[in-house]
Amino acid sequence: MADEDEATVTERPGPRPFVIGAAVIVVLLVGVVLGMFLTQQATRDDAPSATPGEGSVEVGFAQDMSVHHLQAVTMASWERDHTTDPELKQMAFDIESTQREQVGRMKGWLMLWGQPEQATGAYMTWMTPDAGHEHMAMAPSTASTAGTDGAVMPGMATNSELARLRSLSGQQLDVYFLQLMLRHHQGGTAMAQYAHDHTSVSAVKALTQSMLVSQGAEMTLMRGMLAARGAQPLPYP
Repeated sequence: MADEDEATVTERPGPRPFVIGAAVIVVLLVGVVLGMFLTQQATRDDAPSATPGEGSVEVGFAQDMSVHHLQAVTMASWERDHTTDPELKQMAFDIESTQREQVGRMKGWLMLWGQPEQATGAYMTWMTPDAGHEHMAMAPSTASTAGTDGAVMPGMATNSELARLRSLSGQQLDVYFLQLMLRHHQGGTAMAQYAHDHTSVSAVKALTQSMLVSQGAEMTLMRGMLAARGAQPLPYP
């Protein structure tokens, strides 16, 4: 009987791809539902006129940061599936999960505010020149990004850099992932800080504060991991 039980256990199939895909969708949907709930609560708590409109810091941040986050999810997913380093695998999983949930939350806001998930104008226009962010106005989101090789916002990897990431393995992959993700976080935290300082919507302020704390800790960790591997961060900006 013991032999039969052992055979039964060893013959059980592993997780099917559609189960993993379903889990990813669930994380995103949880973020959307949470975003909608928190936004409804914030609307009740804030002033009656607090619903953000087109061109506002809140709408621009939610639209642009969703795009920014999704590239981080792409890089983290690749690293998680291809690294052999348990520490890197865990970090990549954490980044992917956290940022995917945050994208869902921001899309939930946009849905409640009656705004499109992505703006049709230029990226970063909500970060105004008077705050010293003139360099952050990037190419139009609906136009060709050939001039930036796909890096349409601060800290984002170019298409060429993403292709190089996919071509590497072993420690070279881990180092390059850390370099790209550290720079990506630097760009993302600059966006989050601006939104945090300029929003009056409590849900946006709470999420941006969470981003600043978590990504700040991750940046410190990534710098240490690069140093331990004899590597330096990429230049930023």
